[in-house]
Amino acid sequence: MSQVESKGGAPLAGVRIIECSMLGPAAITSSLVDLGAEVIKIEPPQGDYIRDMTWPIVEGTSLMHLHVNRGKKSLVLDLRKPEAIETFKALVKDADAVIEAMRPGGLARRGIGFEDLRKINPRIVFCTISGYGATGPYRDMPSHGVAYDTWAGVVKPAIDEDGFPYLPEHASIGIHAGPMFGALGVLAGIIRARATGEGAMIDIAQSDAAASMDWLRSETWKAYERPESEVTGNKSDGYTRRAPGTGGMEKGVRYQIYATKDDRHVLFMASEQSLWKNFCEAVDRADLFERWPGSKYADHAVGNVELRGILRDIFATRTAREWIEFGNEANTPIAPVNTPQTIAEDPQFRHRFPWIGQDRLGCEQLPSPIKFVGETLPVPERAPTVGEHSASVLADLLGYDEAKIAELRAAGALGTS
Repeated sequence: MSQVESKGGAPLAGVRIIECSMLGPAAITSSLVDLGAEVIKIEPPQGDYIRDMTWPIVEGTSLMHLHVNRGKKSLVLDLRKPEAIETFKALVKDADAVIEAMRPGGLARRGIGFEDLRKINPRIVFCTISGYGATGPYRDMPSHGVAYDTWAGVVKPAIDEDGFPYLPEHASIGIHAGPMFGALGVLAGIIRARATGEGAMIDIAQSDAAASMDWLRSETWKAYERPESEVTGNKSDGYTRRAPGTGGMEKGVRYQIYATKDDRHVLFMASEQSLWKNFCEAVDRADLFERWPGSKYADHAVGNVELRGILRDIFATRTAREWIEFGNEANTPIAPVNTPQTIAEDPQFRHRFPWIGQDRLGCEQLPSPIKFVGETLPVPERAPTVGEHSASVLADLLGYDEAKIAELRAAGALGTS
């Protein structure tokens, strides 16, 4: 299907969000910008120091800033100044949402929290997103992204050769899932507000999000507190309990990673009896199915060391790419095992994720994974420099003329730039 510009414009065209953010939680609006929302990032005079955080630093600016703040407009407001507070309130009058992406309560202390702003705009959706949320004993505790994954039990310490514990390589969950849940909540709030005129206060904790994404393990452990007469394992395992989640995969055989001829790996997933049969017949080893037919569903042949050795030898006869093609032809699930480096060369990745070039965004970045079939989403602009859009936002949205903007500068409301 050919890609055309939507007649209705970008999906979130007309949505305006005022964001006060520091560091990674700013990602709460990144996907919304990609879908066409207008996001005005309010920054202190010194700016959000995300530009100097983490690695890599691309021509003086962090990749984190270039990615999570792409497409946003930067307006410097020194919220210690009453003139800046009045300007902030003026912006909120016609906005759909306000984002507090920092420790909760900061805006309320400035007189621009949810209760203050709903008097100005009753349909405002106010979302605070932080590490541990706005309630609970950890609400004021300083933290960074990986803390939410260690808290949720997602990342476990590894031990080096000298006996020191360290953070192993891992996929970050809380700092990504929190903003996605937050974006979903903000959109839900906006839909209701536009229908009813009723705003909302939303509280998102990135730690909550990490735990929620890993619900299977925590809920399994909770279920295992009940007697085994009530909560068992799978029928295919003889109802014996396995370790929760992916911990139960370690001794799997028909659902396991195998090395290939070219020193790569593939993931074999023939846990259904019919798919296992397809594999055995396609590799001309019907004897394997006859000997170990397995159960109809969810049978990983746990602990079958003999079969695991046979499959190890079989998978060593072809390259990873050959096995991927084989699985597709034989109707048995065999998947690539990529790394964050090699995935860029995967043909499925290349088809689904055309890079947005560094000439546009300052470094090559992935597009939104959301696809509107038959339409193209707007290509985001580069992440802003500090205060890059101060004058244009004030002029375009509030109608401030040069004299008014100069007056605000003189009062220090717009910083010293």
